[in-house]
Order: sequence, then structure tokens, then C-alpha cells
Amino acid sequence: MILNKLCGWVFESEKSRVMQRKKLIQLALILTIVTLIYNLVEGLVSVFFGISDDTLVLLGFGVDSFVEMISAFGILHMVLRMRKSQADTPDIFEKNALRITGTAFYLLTLGLIAGVAVNFYTGEEPETTAVGIIVSSVSILTMWFLMRAKLNVGRKLNSAAIIADANCTKTCFYLSFVLLASSLLYELTGIGWVDNLGSLGIAWFAFTEGREAFEKARKGNFTCACHGDCH
Repeated sequence: MILNKLCGWVFESEKSRVMQRKKLIQLALILTIVTLIYNLVEGLVSVFFGISDDTLVLLGFGVDSFVEMISAFGILHMVLRMRKSQADTPDIFEKNALRITGTAFYLLTLGLIAGVAVNFYTGEEPETTAVGIIVSSVSILTMWFLMRAKLNVGRKLNSAAIIADANCTKTCFYLSFVLLASSLLYELTGIGWVDNLGSLGIAWFAFTEGREAFEKARKGNFTCACHGDCH
């Protein structure tokens, strides 16, 4: 009788653990989809107004959002695999997504540096950076929520990949402050080089993100290298 009760307790405990894992993976899937949708909307808005308002920092921020979507597709693929196994190391699809992401970040870095050089030569200045203030403010709130939620899920699942993704979201969080500071300073002072300085800040983050993407693809794991503690 006691043995039967013990076996029943162990079975129920294991069943509860499996159900809890499924719920956490489902939440991770939802967070990844939200990240994709948000980056798409943010990228479209930022690129459109970055071009129409002649603000390079907002344009760069928007392109960065599109590049982040490539990385997010890799995470989405991994989370879908986690439904069947642990899947905490990248497969060929995820490694290729990391390499494409890294290449895109390097191209963004070169594009922003070239854009800054052209702006300095021509004296081009933004018409307004008001949209940058709005976009960055919304992004700060959104990235903070996603960062905390992903970190919580990653710790509960003991998933280095999801924890690393949370810390990469933290990079986007910091990036939003660069856009906010640059946009605010320009609106307050009207000094054109502020937009260029912010663009160089975006370029630096893009370069480090590109380097980290290639490093993850090379090592074959999602160990975090994204400007934050993974634990």
C-alpha cells in the first residue's frame, strides 16, 4: 500500500513537472512571436520616419530591428524544437541564422559609418527627431518587459539559450536609450552632430552584436555574450 502511494506520488510529480515545462515552453514561444511582431512594426516605423525626417540614428535603429528578426527566427526554430527535446544547442538552421545575423550587423555598421561620413561632408541634419523620442520610449518599456519575462522563463527551464536571448534583448534595451538620448538632445539643442553621434553609438552596438552572433555560431551554443550576466 505504501509502495503504491509512493509510486503514485512520483508519477504525479513527474507528470506535473512535464506539464509545467510545456507551459513554460509555450510562454517562451509566445514571447518570441511577440518579439518578432514588435521588431517588424518598430522597424517599419523607424525606417520610414528615419528616411522622411533625415535622421540617420532612427534609420539605423530601424534596420537593427529587422536584423534582430533574423536572430529571433533562429530562437523561434529552437523553441519549437524544445517541444520535443531539450534542444539547447543550435542546429544547422539556427547556426545559419546566426551567421546571416552577424553579416547583416556588420553591413549595418559599415552603412552607418558611411552615412555619418556623408552627413559630416554635406552638413545634412534631421528635420526633426520627435519620432525617435516616441519610438525609443515605447521600445524601452517593451524591451524591459520582454527581457524580464524571457529571463524568468529561461531560468525556470534552465535554458542557456533563452537566458542568452533575454540578455540580447537587454542589448536592444540599451540601444533604445542611445536613440532616446540622441533624439532628445537634437530636439533640445538643434545640433546636427548629435544625430551622427547617436548613429555611431548604434554602429558600435551593431558591431558587437555581429561579433557575438558569429562567436555563437562558431562555438555551437547559445552561451550568452550579450552585455549581461546570464545567471
